[in-house]
Amino acid sequence: METTLTKTRTAARRHAVGQGVLRVGFILARSFTLSAFSLFADALRLGSDVEDKSGRVNCDWEVLGSTRNFVMSSCGIQVAPTASLRPPTEFSYIAVVGGRLNVEEPIDRETVNYLHRAVRAGVPIIGVCTGSFILAEAGVLDGHAACVSWLHHNEFRSRFPEINVTSKRIFVEDGNVITCAGGSSVADLATYLIRRHVGEEAERNALEIMQITRRRDATEMQTRNPLGAVTVQDRRISLALMVMEQHLEDIIGIDDVANALGISRRQLERLFQNELGATPVSVYLKLRLDAAMRLVASTEKPLIDIALETGFENVSHFIRKFREAFSLTPGAARKQLAAAAPSH
Repeated sequence: METTLTKTRTAARRHAVGQGVLRVGFILARSFTLSAFSLFADALRLGSDVEDKSGRVNCDWEVLGSTRNFVMSSCGIQVAPTASLRPPTEFSYIAVVGGRLNVEEPIDRETVNYLHRAVRAGVPIIGVCTGSFILAEAGVLDGHAACVSWLHHNEFRSRFPEINVTSKRIFVEDGNVITCAGGSSVADLATYLIRRHVGEEAERNALEIMQITRRRDATEMQTRNPLGAVTVQDRRISLALMVMEQHLEDIIGIDDVANALGISRRQLERLFQNELGATPVSVYLKLRLDAAMRLVASTEKPLIDIALETGFENVSHFIRKFREAFSLTPGAARKQLAAAAPSH
């Protein structure tokens, strides 16, 4: 005979299956991005919050580490692990928060092995910000699609050409692996998971307290305007510009850009003319030359390397186009910038 207590326990179990407790184990890479970690962790706190008491009612989290040594973020603030590498099955997700890409061994071998144990146990893995690079290096992304920031798209393609990568979305969930572009999109991912595991009310609470009007869907385009002060209204043009930016070195044809948008070349040219007053070809060249100017200004790379990285076949052609755009040669631009730089 089912007692009142039994009925209560059964109802509680059913509620737990439907709502559940969202538990995230964070792994912080050396020089991790603090904002990405804090957005995720605070969204969990607010999604679990009751009457502003910051109680871990429906969400819980730990910062996992192979040691208890502090981990330095890219901005210099340190965070201490709160737990050892506990069994991955204790967590709903293991989230790897990346940071600067020039750091050797962002996570140690023991932590890499821990990620593989999590994969074998069927625990979903999340790559936050440049955590996608760490997952790819560890082999966790093999056979999965990845999402990275537009800023790191070309570098990811260069390092991991066998992995299907996009920077047209804010995050991608492919099987048991989620990758997120970083920045404010971390809040979108975190509240998406809160809604899935805890419920709509918890998601709304987190969003409202963080002063976020709405959660963006995974498929929404990353915020980026390659043309700077020029406002772009049409989403198709924004997407075309992003495709062009992703092919500065390996130049593709305008027909290929149009195909990526699912429209004809004539439609693409009409869109550019109506909104930008320019052809796709001229805008593509501007993006390449703007990238070349950034390389001239911020690196000591030889001009031949800069020319090749921005899609020019030879230095003379590069110099001619550069001078037409900026009214001085790359060499003269580098000298002017060096002379204007403050001395120490």
